[in-house]
Amino acid sequence: MRLLRNKKLIVGVLVVAVVVAMALWPESMDVSVARVDRGPMRVTVDEDGETRVRDRFVISAPVSGRLQRIAFEPGDTVVRGGSALARITPAAAPLLDPRTRAELSAGVEAARAVVGQAGAERDRAATALTRTRSTLRRQQELMKAGAIAGDELEAAETAVATGEEALRAAEFMATRAEYELQLARARMTAPSASGGAVDIVSPIDGVVLRRMRQSESVVPVGEPLLEIGAPDRIEIVADLLSTDAVRIAVGADVLIDQWGGDHTLRGRVRRIEPSGFMKVSALGVEEQRVNVLIDFVEPAEAAPLGDGYRVEVRVVLWEEADVLRVPVGSLFRQGEDWATFVVEADTARLRPVQLGQRNEDYGQVVSGLDAGATVVLHPPDTLSDGTRVVVRED
Repeated sequence: MRLLRNKKLIVGVLVVAVVVAMALWPESMDVSVARVDRGPMRVTVDEDGETRVRDRFVISAPVSGRLQRIAFEPGDTVVRGGSALARITPAAAPLLDPRTRAELSAGVEAARAVVGQAGAERDRAATALTRTRSTLRRQQELMKAGAIAGDELEAAETAVATGEEALRAAEFMATRAEYELQLARARMTAPSASGGAVDIVSPIDGVVLRRMRQSESVVPVGEPLLEIGAPDRIEIVADLLSTDAVRIAVGADVLIDQWGGDHTLRGRVRRIEPSGFMKVSALGVEEQRVNVLIDFVEPAEAAPLGDGYRVEVRVVLWEEADVLRVPVGSLFRQGEDWATFVVEADTARLRPVQLGQRNEDYGQVVSGLDAGATVVLHPPDTLSDGTRVVVRED
C-alpha cells in the first residue's frame, strides 16, 4: 500500500515538473532566412539622366530684315551647304516724317556752316604760317650780319613750327567737317529699295532639333531661328551629388536602364565637369550637383534615342565576379560594427560580421560568415542571442 502511494507521488511530481518545464520553455519565433553564398557583386551610383545631341548649332539671323516663313520642321534632314534653312530680305530704311526731315535738313545746314568755318580757319592758319616763314628768313639774314641775338632767331623758328602744327590741325578739322556734312546728307537720303535676299544654309549634315521662328516676321541681327544637330552623336548628361561624383573616374562603365527598351545599354563616363551647381530637390533640399557626361558604347542603331530623352544610369564604382556575399536585409548595426543572426540547430546566434563593399542587395563578407550559412532576414527587435526560431516558409 505504501509502495502504491509512493508511485502515485512520484507520478504526480513528474507531471508537475513537465507542466512547469512546458510553462518555462521559451516560445519559438517565426523568421525568414537566406543563405550566405558566392556570386557576382556590383556597387553603382544610380541617378536619372537625359540624352542630348553632342554637336548642336543654333542658326541665327546674320542681318536684320524680314524673315520669310521657315518650311523646315523638327526632325527634317538638312545637308551641309545644300539646304537653305531660312531666307531674310534686308529691311528698307524707315520713312521720314516732316518733323524728322526738318531736323535733318537743319543738321545739313549746320554741317555746311561748320565746313565753311573749318575752311576759314585753315586759310587763316596758312596765312599766319606764310608770315612766320618770311619773318624767319629775315631773322636768318640778320643773324648772319650779327645784328640780332640768337634768342630772337630761335623764337622765329619756334613760331614757324607752331604755325605748321596749327595748319595741320586746321586741315584735319576741315576734313572732319566734310565727312560730317556727308553724314548729314546721307540721313536725308530717301529710303531705297531693299537689297537681295540672304539665304542661310546648313553648316552640317543633320536634322532640325528645334524651330524658334516659323512665321514671316521682322527679326533683328543675331535672332535665333533654328537649332540643328547630328542625331548619331548622342550623349547622356546626369547631374550627380558632388559627394558621389568624387568617387567616379573618367572611363568608368555605365549601365543604362529605363530608356524604353527591354535590355540594358552600356556606356562610359567621358567627362566629369569641374564646376558644380546648386539644385533644389523635390523635397525642397538644396543639393550641390555635378554634371557627368556619358557616351554610348553601342552604335546609335542599338537604341533609337533622340534629344532630351529620359534614362536611368548606374555608374559602376566597383565590381567582382565571385565574392562571398550576405543579403543586406540580414545586417544591422551593433555599435560601430555590423552583425547578423545565424540559425544553428533552430537557434538564433548573434554573429559579428566584417564587411567590405556594400550595395542595395548584398554586402561583401570579409570575415565572420562562411558560405552556406543561414542568416535571419529582417530580424525583429525582440530577437536575441539564443532565441529558438522556426523558419517561415515564404
